[in-house]
Amino acid sequence: MSTTIITDPLFISRSVQIPWREIEMHAIRAQGAGGQNVNKVSSAIHLRFDIRASSLPQLYKDTLLQQSDQRITSDGVVIIKAQQYRTQEQNREDALRRLQQLLRSATAVRKKRIATKPTRASQQRRVDKKVKQGQTKRMRGKVNYD
Repeated sequence: MSTTIITDPLFISRSVQIPWREIEMHAIRAQGAGGQNVNKVSSAIHLRFDIRASSLPQLYKDTLLQQSDQRITSDGVVIIKAQQYRTQEQNREDALRRLQQLLRSATAVRKKRIATKPTRASQQRRVDKKVKQGQTKRMRGKVNYD
């Protein structure tokens, strides 16, 4: 098994990159089904990335620390456990891809919601439907033969 030495930084955007020394990855044993292979091979990847100690721009740091994401601890450390694949290389790529997505989501500008008012016709239809439903339910009541 050959190990690939990665020299290029992890690209988040055109202007933002993370050097590899800031990303800590360890191979651990995967959980769950898989037979003897799971007990012998450390194929899962445990990735740690300290937001506060990173070289990310302050905008990224602030946005990430404000997010209520379960992968970000109260200390500002991103923890990602990748164990979906059988090989360590695939799990490493998956962990890095998930970190990349998390960091990119920090600067995604969300479209502001514009509150809309229901039209008068739709309000009238709603009331008419309620009245009709009430009449139907009244007809199901006890019959009085007086």
